Amino acid sequence: MFDQFDALLLARFQFAFTVSFHFIFPSFSIGLASYLAVLEGLWLWTGRDVYLNLFKYWLKIFALAFAMGVVSGIVMSYQFGTNWAVFSDKAGPVIGPLMAYEVMTAFFLEAGFLGIALFGMGRVGRKLHFAATLAVAVGTFISAFWILSANSWMQTPVGYAINEAGQFVPEDWWAIIFNPSFPYRLVHTVFAAYLTTALVVGGVGAWHLLRERTNKGARVMFSMALGMVTVVAPLQILAGDMHGLNTLEHQPAKVMAMEGHFQSHPEGAPLILFGIPDQEAGTVRNAIEIPKASSLILKHDPNAPLNGLDTIDRADWPYVPVVFWSFRIMVALGFAMLGLGALSLFARWRGRLYDWRLLHRLALLMGPSGFMAVIAGWVTTEVGRQPFTVYGLLRTAVSASPLEAPAVAASLLTFIVVYFIVFGAGTGYILKLMGKPPHPGETGPEAGRDPIRTAGITPAPAINPTRTLGAEA
Repeated sequence: MFDQFDALLLARFQFAFTVSFHFIFPSFSIGLASYLAVLEGLWLWTGRDVYLNLFKYWLKIFALAFAMGVVSGIVMSYQFGTNWAVFSDKAGPVIGPLMAYEVMTAFFLEAGFLGIALFGMGRVGRKLHFAATLAVAVGTFISAFWILSANSWMQTPVGYAINEAGQFVPEDWWAIIFNPSFPYRLVHTVFAAYLTTALVVGGVGAWHLLRERTNKGARVMFSMALGMVTVVAPLQILAGDMHGLNTLEHQPAKVMAMEGHFQSHPEGAPLILFGIPDQEAGTVRNAIEIPKASSLILKHDPNAPLNGLDTIDRADWPYVPVVFWSFRIMVALGFAMLGLGALSLFARWRGRLYDWRLLHRLALLMGPSGFMAVIAGWVTTEVGRQPFTVYGLLRTAVSASPLEAPAVAASLLTFIVVYFIVFGAGTGYILKLMGKPPHPGETGPEAGRDPIRTAGITPAPAINPTRTLGAEA
């Protein structure tokens, strides 16, 4: 017979599974929507049909990723009522409106213009179609804005009061929305989405260059993607550093777990590169460390004191082994992205961007690394917040619904089976689309004269207002 702790653990694992699965798709579609807007803008500006061909190539993939993101996100919303009813009751007056704002602004904007972006080419004017594509891209950013605002409030709650029923109620919406961790987490997450998309596009471009290095479409997508990685990877590392300093100020226990600092260091803390965290013993075994480097990074002074988990009640410790290793996976992948960008910059300088097969193999290998990094970062953020759902105020153990473990286990197994079948099939189809080479573009004598007709798109027929009105009459 399962006990109540097992039910809580299963509920946590179920939400972790669904949110991790869901986050794969927005982390890709946010960046891909912006990439589509850039491609269409370049096509309109230059008249080069290679940009239009790439737009059409990635638009199908975006539609599938967007659809799977929507479906997987709806499931998460239901779990607030089924598995986390106490949390929904206590935090609903704050979290509920923020989630509603996301639907009323971002989702309606995306859904309203996605149809035009998908099916309007050749049926509406070029400027209107480009405006629709831009609207979808802006909608994905607004969606990230509201979701991250809600989650950041759970990390750094401000602007609230507690009523007689024990509920968090809003007092200052401005403070709630722009809570102390929100700006850092928004920038860090959006950069992560752009890097994720760039690495996927770069990996697909590398795959096709390895098979046909003269393909114009593959060359353009590979160049654009690696250029984005070169620019954004160092910015992401800088944003991550600033986010870490903010976390140290507002959630010190999370940083202590990330760094593996069980003990305080009054004369400078070491940077533990690797080791085996022992939660029970309160130490990192077989640690490989750089003396005083952690104080240098976090306090910009190698001799600055840093507190450890020994200054915090053990009941309030996050589970250090998970946070410790997920953080290192994220950081390692971040520096690998930085290295890939630097290598591509060197290849570009040497004029070998399209024929250096080692670079193409590395880009192909790094293709899924963005997804791995965002999941590792999400695990660091969420497990590091434990044992609270609302940091320092509402414990996870009292946030769950009063369910029996077998009921939670049954729904968890159902989710796992259905997710892997449905979303596995969708992901497989996306990979199949990626495996098809992009149309090379600009190969015929008519290239560049009329991009719409060159691409095989028939413009919409002219409308006769009199005939139209007469038919309606």
